[in-house]
Amino acid sequence: MSDMSSPSTRRRRHDGARFSLLGLLALSAACAPASSAPAPAAPRPVAPAPPVPSVSAGAPRPAPAPERPGYEGHGAASVSPEILARYAPPPLPDDVSRRIQLLLDVRAPSGGVLGPDGKALYFTWTITGTRQVFRLDGPQRFPLQLTGGEDPTLVQDVTPGGAHLVLSRDRKGEENPGLYLQDVKGGPLLAIQHKPGVQTQLQFVSDDGRHVYYRANDVKKDAYAIYRYDIASKQRELVFDREGIWRAVDAAAGGRLLLARDVGSNMSEFYEWAPGAQGAAKADPAAGALTPLFGQGEREDYRAMYGAAPGEVLVLTPRLGEYRRLYSWKAGKLTPLSPELPFDVSAFSIDRARKRILYTVNERGHTRLRALDARSHREVKLPALPAADHVVPVATTPNGRFTTLLLETSRAPAASYVLDWTTGKLTQWHTPSMPEVAPDAFAAATLESYPARDGTQIPMFVRRPAQCERPCPVIVHFHGGPESQIRAGFSARAQIFVDAGFVFVEPNVRGSDGYGKTWLHADDGAKRLDIITDIEDAAKFVRASFGHEGRPPKVGIFGGSYGGYSALLGMTMFAGAYDAGAAVVGMSDLVTFLQNTAPYRRILRISEYGDPDKDREALIKLSPITYLDRVKAPLLIVQGVTDPRVPAGESVQIQRALEAKKIPSELILFADEGHGAQKRDNQVLQYGHLVRFFRTHLGGR
Repeated sequence: MSDMSSPSTRRRRHDGARFSLLGLLALSAACAPASSAPAPAAPRPVAPAPPVPSVSAGAPRPAPAPERPGYEGHGAASVSPEILARYAPPPLPDDVSRRIQLLLDVRAPSGGVLGPDGKALYFTWTITGTRQVFRLDGPQRFPLQLTGGEDPTLVQDVTPGGAHLVLSRDRKGEENPGLYLQDVKGGPLLAIQHKPGVQTQLQFVSDDGRHVYYRANDVKKDAYAIYRYDIASKQRELVFDREGIWRAVDAAAGGRLLLARDVGSNMSEFYEWAPGAQGAAKADPAAGALTPLFGQGEREDYRAMYGAAPGEVLVLTPRLGEYRRLYSWKAGKLTPLSPELPFDVSAFSIDRARKRILYTVNERGHTRLRALDARSHREVKLPALPAADHVVPVATTPNGRFTTLLLETSRAPAASYVLDWTTGKLTQWHTPSMPEVAPDAFAAATLESYPARDGTQIPMFVRRPAQCERPCPVIVHFHGGPESQIRAGFSARAQIFVDAGFVFVEPNVRGSDGYGKTWLHADDGAKRLDIITDIEDAAKFVRASFGHEGRPPKVGIFGGSYGGYSALLGMTMFAGAYDAGAAVVGMSDLVTFLQNTAPYRRILRISEYGDPDKDREALIKLSPITYLDRVKAPLLIVQGVTDPRVPAGESVQIQRALEAKKIPSELILFADEGHGAQKRDNQVLQYGHLVRFFRTHLGGR
């Protein structure tokens, strides 16, 4: 499920939205990049949807409905206390709860950010049950906890002088984080800004360590202004304020800023902003000059940062080919830096000292690290690294000497290492936790594929249990996004289902990232009608190929966010393909979803799904709630009430409609969670009920 809360782009390094591969299965990260939205609409009657093309031959037409369900708004205020009480999560049997707890205790800290002298590592860890910030004062030392409480807190950066941490803190999954400073030694947090209903997100810290640049949608809910906070005076000033989804990506001499304006899903325009006559000492948003650089009117995928040479911008884009490639941009010309490959360059960064460019290649769901000299652009030879499915650079110290790396295999959570570029030495700083679990107990993901009905081969990762009751029941898990990707590597959450006796299958259907731009954009708007059948074709292949002695397996479908939407489609539009389905924070009606999702999300979501007015007919055809009369098998629906991306009304409305039709279904609401469960107790309940549900309807151990 991908983009948690649209994490900020950090100065000369990419954050968890681009480089971290931990939690690729985590259900709290999925509906895609931030968007925006007009005012919600009340329930309204509509005409019945016409039959959907590309659906199984002979399938019944959706039955006419006098009125489509509806709701208004999102967040805790949109759900009544009566609804919360009715659908509160029931307790689990002790044996089920214990098994889930054991696997959730298999975890690792985040990669972390080194202090500028390389002597302390600051990282986020869930060891308390909620994400909090810790410090290590040397490799493999005992971690010191710096933050606490029930609100998830993330370390975003360390100021260049090493005096302060920059932290982000959210409340109850609302995805309206605040930004804070904390002394690196610990102590109370100093709020830069944390306003109700406002997203305050770090952009970067200035090279001199004096200012924190951040963006916030506090002027308008569907636009972001750029601010600069003076650490010494504790004063903020407005730097840039125009209509649009703006990001401050990087800074250069003279107060110049590299700005990005997101105009659609995976579509950005880049500009350079120069301050007005008052100069860098006090920016004047009215007097500043905005110069277009690239992407204007193209609706193309660009990611960029300033390079080492004057006037140079490093650009990652698929504009000149099928796959994302790294370029140097000068005066309107793109010069390739990375070789031409049949894979995407997935991310890149440049250190503050502008010594090295690090980039990763997404090679069939594995992450390979490469390096370039920032000035000559020649390849830099990397020291020998341990074998791993993923090698992910996290952060580099301001002087360019130390880089934190995450290394992950299929047998254990990722471990954090520090690479000393001066000596070439690689040192492991922390070790993942695996209490009461043997590393060889985890099933490795094997890369396989299945044919879609038009002959296209759909890649999928498969994990098989060592023992099961043959034919082993199968759960097909669809990722969120939809612009996300299932990758190889470790997953304790996948292992929960494998341990319960299920084969766990994870397709990367068309619309997934990592396979070129044609694959990525195959499902944009109404084109989704042509490829949504990848969901049904997965079930057909599994039934035909995963059986035993001529007996087909029982098959379930599961997913979160867009994956939850996929699960709902699998159970409605493609009723009969799956024997049971579970949807976590999934959209049931694309029209009501777009009308009620948070305002900052709607612009980008419309580019992915379609306009609720202009493309209404296609959205109705693609909505699971349109096909309720087809449902043949039981459904489990899980939802966080404070979710700003997929409003709780999406789950409540389909559950009430299923109840009215007396179709077997369950709804679980978490009053204190947003886009997927984050708190450990709630995760135990969520995964425990998923296992309980699939055991009941598919079998398993």
